[in-house]
Amino acid sequence: MPNNYQPKPGDRVFHPRRIKQYRLRRILGIPALFSAGYGDVGSSIYYALGIVALIALGATPIVLAIAGVIYIFNALTYAEGSASIPEAGGSASFARHGFNDLVGLIAGWALMLSYIVTMAISAYTIPPYLSYFWPVLKAPVIGTLVSMGIIAFLMMINVLGVRESSRVNIFFIIIDIATQVTLVILGIVLILAVNPAVLVQHMFGAGNWPSTSNLIFGIAIAALCFTGVETVSQLAEETKEPAKKIPQAYVLMIVAVLVLFAGISIVALSAMTPQILGDPINGWARDPVAGIAANLPSATLQDIFAPLVAVLAASILLTASNAGLLGISRLSFNLSSHHQLPATLSRVHHRFRTPYIAIILFCLIALLVLTPGFFSTNFFADLGALYVFGSLLCFALAHAAVLSLRIRKPEMGRPFKLGWNIRIGGRELPVTALLGLITTLGIWLIVVITQPYSRWVGLIWMAIGLIVYAVYRRKARLPLTRVPRRPGEGVL
Repeated sequence: MPNNYQPKPGDRVFHPRRIKQYRLRRILGIPALFSAGYGDVGSSIYYALGIVALIALGATPIVLAIAGVIYIFNALTYAEGSASIPEAGGSASFARHGFNDLVGLIAGWALMLSYIVTMAISAYTIPPYLSYFWPVLKAPVIGTLVSMGIIAFLMMINVLGVRESSRVNIFFIIIDIATQVTLVILGIVLILAVNPAVLVQHMFGAGNWPSTSNLIFGIAIAALCFTGVETVSQLAEETKEPAKKIPQAYVLMIVAVLVLFAGISIVALSAMTPQILGDPINGWARDPVAGIAANLPSATLQDIFAPLVAVLAASILLTASNAGLLGISRLSFNLSSHHQLPATLSRVHHRFRTPYIAIILFCLIALLVLTPGFFSTNFFADLGALYVFGSLLCFALAHAAVLSLRIRKPEMGRPFKLGWNIRIGGRELPVTALLGLITTLGIWLIVVITQPYSRWVGLIWMAIGLIVYAVYRRKARLPLTRVPRRPGEGVL
């Protein structure tokens, strides 16, 4: 149309509407943040304890304690990063700000793998808990089919846009914590206090201590127990006073998680041998908390807690699986909005107003991840190792990004700043982030070297992400590292 065009009499002239920029509402406080984060961490105790016992045997409480220290490093780093960069994306956002878009994509793509495996492993452990009511669900084939049905159900309700209530989550978390605390108290009073030697025997007795390689791998797998730091970070844009409330939520999670995991692991090894606790077929590897309830030294207490644990575990694990799907939706939108993935992944359904393409795609991948459950005897441990591949890579990049921001942008606002700093080249570097980087990267390398399933599946997944990223950026005529802020303004 020529520039001097003038409408003729009777022509209808359309004026484009100004597009409004919508932001997420900042409505979440500490209870909602804690319930969301603990929903992931608290749910992991219902399956991770069994995977760790399968690998680490009697050393389970020890490797959990070591992993708990690493979790403290992770939580503190995410507290500083989320307070300084209060946007959804978690480690992907930290890496993008601390390095560039390419590193941010690597962190985000690894985080997507963690979310997918969270969905799969949470769904996979629901049937064993419900086998209290229907024993046939304990069978691997039937259980895998039901797990796939759960993923398909979550895909449907998320495409349709059924929303969860933070108040309902908070209610379930309160009941969950109360139940776990009660089980710990009963186990200590009725089992451990009556015969303290049983714990020593189950930890250090003949055949109960793992080999050196399994001990190291057990520490890596124990990282599976301490999820949730990414979940809180993903909610940064929806949090009131994020600079204040996110660090407080992380501190509260640290206390609750370490106390409960220590208590549950000690009581579990007091109630049963590590071989029974870690047996995925005839033991309690896939439903370890149910094993505690079933081994309480009172038929009355068993009748009370066994069905309660079954229903509560299934509810919490369903919530955790759905949280993984919600995390993927938020993350894919964040990566697309920063030109790190094609905008197709964040496309919203015209009727249901949900990112249906991302939901369907990643649910189908989660179903694919579950297929070895039909035939692989090592599937449970392999699934845990695959989660560790993605999560530890995210954690390592998060630590590295916070350290990079301390070096490159010392003037950056840090409402929550880590203490215990050392000065290198005139820059303050937090010791916890340095230790976190060394430990998470070191354990990740051990997993890559020693675990063929997680190594090849994980590396293939990362290669696919990098190929998609490179092709997309090339078609969009964008550089691999930075994108223009606005046309003509140069690159970021």
